[in-house]
Amino acid sequence: MNLQHTFSGTGIAIITPFTEEGAIDWADFKRCLDFWMEGGVEYLVVLGTTGESATIHGDEKQAIFTFVQQHTAGRIPLVAGIGGNDTQEVIHALTHFDLTGYTAILSVSPYYNKPNQEGIFQHYKLIDQYTPLPIIIYNVPGRTGQSMTVATQLRIAKECKSVFATKEASGNMDLIMQLLRDKPADFMVISGDDPITLPMIATGASGVISVVANAFPKEFSNMVRYCLAGDFEKARPLHNKYLEMIAALFTEGSPAGIKAVMSMMGLCKNKFRLPVWPVSQTHQEKIKTLLDKIGHTS
Repeated sequence: MNLQHTFSGTGIAIITPFTEEGAIDWADFKRCLDFWMEGGVEYLVVLGTTGESATIHGDEKQAIFTFVQQHTAGRIPLVAGIGGNDTQEVIHALTHFDLTGYTAILSVSPYYNKPNQEGIFQHYKLIDQYTPLPIIIYNVPGRTGQSMTVATQLRIAKECKSVFATKEASGNMDLIMQLLRDKPADFMVISGDDPITLPMIATGASGVISVVANAFPKEFSNMVRYCLAGDFEKARPLHNKYLEMIAALFTEGSPAGIKAVMSMMGLCKNKFRLPVWPVSQTHQEKIKTLLDKIGHTS
């Protein structure tokens, strides 16, 4: 499989639907999976941050990996979110989960411990030795408390044979542009921030792993395709159309914002696992106004 081809375009960091009681809502999950595939996105990322992976463990996590693989049945590439701040625990997960049908791993940079750059590199160097699948590393300092530098990401790209891409969510365009300038030719830089996906692709990124595409897969993935084709005249109106909504999705935390939208669209319930909590009534009303403005009200 050509990884550069498979992961060019739009991936969705998919939500995990819950019932009123907090269990996995398998019926809503099917509805969402069908909606995303019908929306024409290129791939799905299962149990990333947006999927509330921090409160899903063990057998339940395996059940989700298996359910998504069985329902999608090879119709779309899948990425498994497996990361953490305990290197040995990540290795155990990589070597014990059944990842049949998955194409790659998304593995977030270690959080909370705040390792230095050498510690981050050694973490990825070790999991590179054990991973059963190619790896997308993930730089998201807003959640991890520590950004991977350009030098660290390039070192990982050059020395870790299984690492083929980075999901860049630092929001630091200076860092991103240096990374795009100096990266190996076959190493992919994927946007992890919906609002800067257009400028990132304009400077050489390969696409996005998106939150907003959970609710608007068709138009957002079309926007990305226009960007990749160099047709920014067609891309800009779609980019601008969703800017306010994207900002609103993160005002009171994610995935609280995106689930508020999707519940209004009848795709899932507005339910979470603590400590994630729904957005306030005031903010929900703002999101509803934006949804009406966009024109997605079903």
